[in-house]
Amino acid sequence: MTSPDDVDGAGGAGSGGAAVPAQAGPRESAAPGKAGAPGDVVMSVEHISKRFGPVHALRDINMTLRRGEILGLIGDNGAGKSTLIKILTGYHQPDSGVIRFDGRETQLRSVVHARALGIETVFQDLAMVNDLPVYLNLFLNRELTYRPLPFLRRAEMRRRSREALDAIGISIPNVSAEVGQLSGGQRQAIAVARSVYAENAKVLLLDEPLAAMGAKEAGHILRLLRRLKERGDLAIVLIAHNYAQVVDVCDRVNLLQHGEITFDRPSRETSVAELLELVHAEYRVKA
Repeated sequence: MTSPDDVDGAGGAGSGGAAVPAQAGPRESAAPGKAGAPGDVVMSVEHISKRFGPVHALRDINMTLRRGEILGLIGDNGAGKSTLIKILTGYHQPDSGVIRFDGRETQLRSVVHARALGIETVFQDLAMVNDLPVYLNLFLNRELTYRPLPFLRRAEMRRRSREALDAIGISIPNVSAEVGQLSGGQRQAIAVARSVYAENAKVLLLDEPLAAMGAKEAGHILRLLRRLKERGDLAIVLIAHNYAQVVDVCDRVNLLQHGEITFDRPSRETSVAELLELVHAEYRVKA
């Protein structure tokens, strides 16, 4: 017999019956299969440009994302980082250029289309519901239900949430705790886990995940990113303003200035001092 705790309606009422489970949310397995080998190019953009009226937001952008690699994307405010991320997520369409995904030329028609391909994004606001428990936030808009009656499979969602969090080393003692009771670092980690364990995730875009975090919480997220990198199945883009963190955790660094990528180099071949010099050079007043 199915327990009421496992089959709940949206209002909390339970019913057993002979309903058939509808699958959604994080995968059944806590360790998703790899779609390609580490180092393979999963996504690239070639000669991408974007204008908004007289403003040339992006000019001739070329970028390559590889599995098992973290790409650090840095640049001052207004450099074009947000516009580029919105193009990669299908929110904006480029005016010119080509996007390739898994080797095929692709037009990202919408955010829904990009997510269907495996492009997941964690924005600064995290899109979390503070009054809901951890496990329901992990399955937000992808809840496991029975059909034909829309009863929630809460016990199964809790089980999968526990497996997903444990698999990437996120310490959340109780997946039934409300998200609003957790620290900023824990909420950020949950948002990352939700994207990573979405069906078919191949590219993870992180928009300032370390903003407004203390050193301890930022350290937890950086360790999480290293664990995700070691899995070898994800291409990760990290947008950050802390260049020490970028050099420490990223494999490559791209500097975006005035809509153009002006610097592309392995992080081991650069330094915080060099990146600061490149960014500050354009503001230096000539004598």
